[in-house]
Amino acid sequence: MNGMDVVRPETRDRILAVMQELGFTPSPAARRLSLGRTLTVGVVVSFLTRPQAAERLRGVDAVLADSEFDLVIYNVESVQKRDHYLGTLAQSQRTDGLLVMSLPPPAEAVPALSRAQIPVVFIDVHTPFVALMPRVTGDDVMGGELAARHLLSLGHRAIGFVGDAVEDPFGFTSSRDREQGLNSELARAGVAIPSEWVGHGAHGRYEARDLAHRMLTASRRPTAIFTASDTQALGVIAAAREIGLHVPDDLSVVGYDDIEAADYVGLTTVRQQLFESGRRGAEILLSEIEARSDEPPISRLAPELVVRATTAPPKEGRG
Repeated sequence: MNGMDVVRPETRDRILAVMQELGFTPSPAARRLSLGRTLTVGVVVSFLTRPQAAERLRGVDAVLADSEFDLVIYNVESVQKRDHYLGTLAQSQRTDGLLVMSLPPPAEAVPALSRAQIPVVFIDVHTPFVALMPRVTGDDVMGGELAARHLLSLGHRAIGFVGDAVEDPFGFTSSRDREQGLNSELARAGVAIPSEWVGHGAHGRYEARDLAHRMLTASRRPTAIFTASDTQALGVIAAAREIGLHVPDDLSVVGYDDIEAADYVGLTTVRQQLFESGRRGAEILLSEIEARSDEPPISRLAPELVVRATTAPPKEGRG
């Protein structure tokens, strides 16, 4: 039943035939006891309802579906919940391994996580605290650079940015790094973003709509806006339509993530391989459960520009 080679094939076939005849199914609880494992994998994820989290979890589930491990999800929407889960789960006997998804740990939690008896793998966490732990990473700075190059190649020079609030209790880095990549690439081309074309706020479609509305109703407005996520890009598009601007004729928009809705609305975006990051994280974790590596395994995923229908050259005389 465990797939071990300690019995002859013909004996195994007879036992399996009797099991099928009697309708016997192994007890999961008994199997857990015999193996000395919980046969569960925990995932600590921030803001589960966001499309990015759901797509990464699909990648995790695709791997675990073919294994004997069950998936337990711990949703975090407050710093207190984060500290509680990261402070207890890795030291308890509730799971055989832990995935921490898009959630930078506080510095004081890292020593305990690195010494935990169960493996801990980070997905989309870029703080230096986890540099010596198993992880799957992207490159948000490069993603911002890709967006900038695309807009510059179309002839845009009047470019705005909409991203997350600068002050963030969770220590998220993605929006900041994407903005940094944008600014670095624009600076190399001799382009600077005026402060009035930069909007930071709570992560959400409606917040991004309000930030974009302020930029687009000013006396001088940008011809293109790059956003830190596809969700925010949808808010920018909504703001443009509300004031009678056409995308991409009057305004080009570039998002980030490549969530399912991006393809549906024809959004030009930077794909960060959400599903693949979840899949690779789960594969690393299962491998670490079987045997811990001497060196922490690291999987790096490069972002990709996906050009669709929301970007075009600026109208003649504007740039």
